[in-house]
Amino acid sequence: MKRIFLIVCTAFLALTVSAQPAARRNQQQRQSPANTITTRAQISFPTTAPLEEDVVWRRDIYRELKLVEDANAGLYYPTEPVGSQMNLFTYIFKLMMSGPNRGGIAAYNYRMDGNEMFTDSARVKPLQFLDNYHIFYEHTDHGIRLDNSDIPSGEVKGYYLKESAYYDQGTATFHRKVVALCPIMYREDDFGDGEVKYPLFWVRYDDLAPFLAKQTIMTSNLNNAATMSVDDYFTMNLYKGKIYKTTNMLGKTLAQYCPTDSAMAAEQKKIEWELMAFEKTIYGDPARRDSLDSIAAANEALKMPKKAGRSRRSGTTTRTVSRTRRTSSSSAGPAPARVTVRRERH
Repeated sequence: MKRIFLIVCTAFLALTVSAQPAARRNQQQRQSPANTITTRAQISFPTTAPLEEDVVWRRDIYRELKLVEDANAGLYYPTEPVGSQMNLFTYIFKLMMSGPNRGGIAAYNYRMDGNEMFTDSARVKPLQFLDNYHIFYEHTDHGIRLDNSDIPSGEVKGYYLKESAYYDQGTATFHRKVVALCPIMYREDDFGDGEVKYPLFWVRYDDLAPFLAKQTIMTSNLNNAATMSVDDYFTMNLYKGKIYKTTNMLGKTLAQYCPTDSAMAAEQKKIEWELMAFEKTIYGDPARRDSLDSIAAANEALKMPKKAGRSRRSGTTTRTVSRTRRTSSSSAGPAPARVTVRRERH
C-alpha cells in the first residue's frame, strides 16, 4: 500500500513540474504584447558598444532617408500591418503611444532649428500629437482606441537620421552609430499644389533598438527569404541617404552655405570622402608606408659592401705585390722604391 502511495505521489509531482513551464509561458504571453519587451531584456540590450563621450575623434552628420529608394524600401512596406509584420513608423507609433511607463518609448518634439533635445520638457504628449495631425481616435473605458488604418504610416515616406562616426581609443576601432531617428510625413497642402514635409518627432535609437531586434525586414527584391532584423539593418549601416547637415561651429545646414544645387552636391561628396579617408588612414596611410619602406630598402641596398672581384684575361691572373722600403726615420731621402712582380700560370 505504501509503495502504491509513493508511486502516485511521484507521478503527481512530475505532472505538476511539467505543467508549470507551459502555464508560465501562457501567462507571459498574455502580459507581454507583441510590441513590448521585458525590463530584463531592456537592461541586457543593446549588445553593441555605447557611444562614449570622451572619444578623441567624432563627427556628427544628419542624413535624409527617402523610402522610395531600394536600399530603404524595406522600412516602408507594408503600410498597414499584415499579421506580425508592420513598417517602421507603425512600430514606432505604437511604442510612442504606449509611453515608457507602459513598456513603450518616449518621443521628443522636432524643433524649428532641426536639432534634437532629449529632455523631459521636450517630450511629445500622445493625445496632443493626435490632435495636431488630425489622426482619428476614440475614447473608450480602457483608454484610447486606434485602428491600424488610421495610423498615417503610408504618408511617412522618409526619415531624418543622425549618425555619429567616431574613433574609440579604448578599443582602437572606428564606428558609425545611429543616434536618433525622425519620421517625415508628406501631406498634400490645402491648395493641392504639392506635398509638404512635416518632421514629426525625434526618438533615441538606443531606446528603440531592443524593440527593433524583434522586427524583421526584407533585404532583397530577388530573394524574399533574405531577411534580417531592423536593428541589424541600422547597425550595419545598410541605409542610404544624402547628408543635409553636419554639427559645426556655425550651426548651419548645407543649404545655408551652399548657394546652388551643384555646390551642395560637391559638399556632400566632400564630407563623404573625408569620412572614408579618415577611416582608411586611421592606422596610417598604406601608400605612404609602402613608399617609405621602398626608400628604406633602397638605402639599405646602397649601404651593402661590394664583393671584391677578380679580373681575368685569357686565362691569366695578374697579381700585384707591393713592397715598400722604408728609410730610417732619422734620415730624409727619396721616395721609397716599389717592386712589382708578375707571375703567369702555365
